Amino acid sequence: MNIPSDLQYTKDHEWVKVEGDIATVGVTDFAQSELGDIVYVEVETVDETLDRDEVFGSVEAVKTVSDLFLPLSGEIVEFNEALEDEPEKVNTDPYGDGWMVKIKIGNAAEVEDLLSDADYKGLIGA
Repeated sequence: MNIPSDLQYTKDHEWVKVEGDIATVGVTDFAQSELGDIVYVEVETVDETLDRDEVFGSVEAVKTVSDLFLPLSGEIVEFNEALEDEPEKVNTDPYGDGWMVKIKIGNAAEVEDLLSDADYKGLIGA
């Protein structure tokens, strides 16, 4: 189970990389392994401003569809369009080419509520 120490995490099994006022978001290695083979990623909220924990999209695997929850309030400024043609990147490279969205952070204080890698390992029992 790959849980990079330079990222932060959510209880919804998403990872967050904060760079200035932009946060890159994807699903964790644990989440993609639980979902199975991902066949479709849908994000129709680009250019929208959403609150933390609002649904910003969904990921469809062979057996299930799961909502994606925004880990931080802000404006969704970019969707990883490579996932439209190659959604399997979420399975093969969840922390790299499988990223999902970039957010312009609306409330920097919310970053403090994210989980550390150690906290996330505790959550999933790794």
